[in-house]
Amino acid sequence: MADEVRENGHSENGDVPEIELIIRASTIDGRPELKTISLKVTTVDMQKPPPDFRTNFEATPPPILIDRGMAILENEKIERHIMKTVPGGHNLFVQDKEVATLIENLYTKFKMYVTKYESLDTKEASQPLFSHLERINDFMVKRGTRFLTGDTMSCFDCELMPRLQHIRIGAKAFRKFEIPNKFQGLWRYMANMYELEAFRQSCPADQDIISHIKNQLGLRTTARIELETPVYTTSIPMMDS
Repeated sequence: MADEVRENGHSENGDVPEIELIIRASTIDGRPELKTISLKVTTVDMQKPPPDFRTNFEATPPPILIDRGMAILENEKIERHIMKTVPGGHNLFVQDKEVATLIENLYTKFKMYVTKYESLDTKEASQPLFSHLERINDFMVKRGTRFLTGDTMSCFDCELMPRLQHIRIGAKAFRKFEIPNKFQGLWRYMANMYELEAFRQSCPADQDIISHIKNQLGLRTTARIELETPVYTTSIPMMDS
């Protein structure tokens, strides 16, 4: 799987080391793997993993990081490896207790909202999720930065933005709930994240998000999303300048 990396750790095309990241494959999207100068992202269907994956990793679930022929298999070890060896990687792992507390339990509130209530939506049912999103909005307005901890992306953004995208797509699909347009601080933050090539390339299709939430939480939907053309929602509502 890392055939393109020679024993000395350099790619065959030059002196830039190639790092390969293996992630779960989309069940909806047929996009080919992403390749950049120094990063290769490979998707693996864990229901039908290729023979070389089974040989090298057996039943190890992604993500898996391969750097210079060495495989790193656990999330915490991957983080430490990036911090120590990838140029600028240490900048991702900043410490900010206020931010850590702010984003904690957001996704739990979303899951409770979409599973606990049978009605499509009520103000009472959505209030915990609404209030948490409002706190994040107020925080971003007060802080006035592009990202959670400053004008450079950190690990907290890598944690929050995928959850916001799942909430944006999933809450609308299953409960007709939409992030209020008035949360302009939150929407500006999401707009900044949408501008990042890394996020656009790694963001699942809307149908993949819906399918994941449906299977994870045992929800029902009549839509045959696996037959639909992949859609990627990254639009931003009109905001005051």
